[in-house]
Amino acid sequence: MTSLYLRLEQAFKEALKGRQPVAASTLRLLKSAIRYREVELKRTLSEDELLAVVATQAKQRREAMAEYAKAGRPDLTKKEEEELSVLLSFLPKQLSTEECEAEVTGIIDELGASGPKDLGRVMKAAMARLAGRADGKMIQEMARRRLSS
Repeated sequence: MTSLYLRLEQAFKEALKGRQPVAASTLRLLKSAIRYREVELKRTLSEDELLAVVATQAKQRREAMAEYAKAGRPDLTKKEEEELSVLLSFLPKQLSTEECEAEVTGIIDELGASGPKDLGRVMKAAMARLAGRADGKMIQEMARRRLSS
């Protein structure tokens, strides 16, 4: 078992013992998503694959927050925020907007990308380098903005 999986198991036990219903339910859903992915692949997941599952779950929470906010449901938005904070504790430190902008600019310079037609190459390199540390949608917006100017 990987260290992330062990951390997840320990956090789940602590959430149950500490009677933290949001953390317990979030971690239960995460464990379920991990098990589902393992069954799909017919093997245990590597550390990177575990991080990808956690990142996917975090992305789902962000999207749900946006939809609930749009629908005027602050109660559900708050619940999703709490779940997101639990998930983010298992991901590497997230890059700030400035750090992400600097990384994207560096990648564009390295690749010699010059226009919107190079967005695919830039995104492939950026997602490989920044996986789990920045939101893909934010990276894409930055890259698109930088390549169009």
